Amino acid sequence: MSIFSEKLQPAVKRETKNVAVSTAVGVLLMWLVYAVLHAAMPDKVPFDYTVILAGIGGGAVAVLNFLWLGVTVQKAAAAGADDARLRLKASYSQRMMFQMLWAVAAIVAPCFHFVAGLLPLLFPSVGIKIRGIIKK
Repeated sequence: MSIFSEKLQPAVKRETKNVAVSTAVGVLLMWLVYAVLHAAMPDKVPFDYTVILAGIGGGAVAVLNFLWLGVTVQKAAAAGADDARLRLKASYSQRMMFQMLWAVAAIVAPCFHFVAGLLPLLFPSVGIKIRGIIKK
């Protein structure tokens, strides 16, 4: 891992760390909402290991997706224009497939609560937007 992280540009490391923090905060807030809703409506809203596992898995997929994007952009910036376009296009398809595989697993596998598995995929973009608003 250290060899991999040494090759990452500082901007990719910094932004991936920011996304990881915002995703972790989002997952924790999601768990808190699940706990409150479960206390109010225990028959309708679960709060068990499936919610915890789904939050961890969804958060990990979200952060890995962002890191994958950062690595691809870093490689594309070092490549020529045509090669960069092809790299970015292929990366987009692969990253979407990665997220879709997680979505299917979160929906089908009984060890995951599907909503808790899918919501964390939205947390990186929400975190980026909130950071943009705060910085202004």
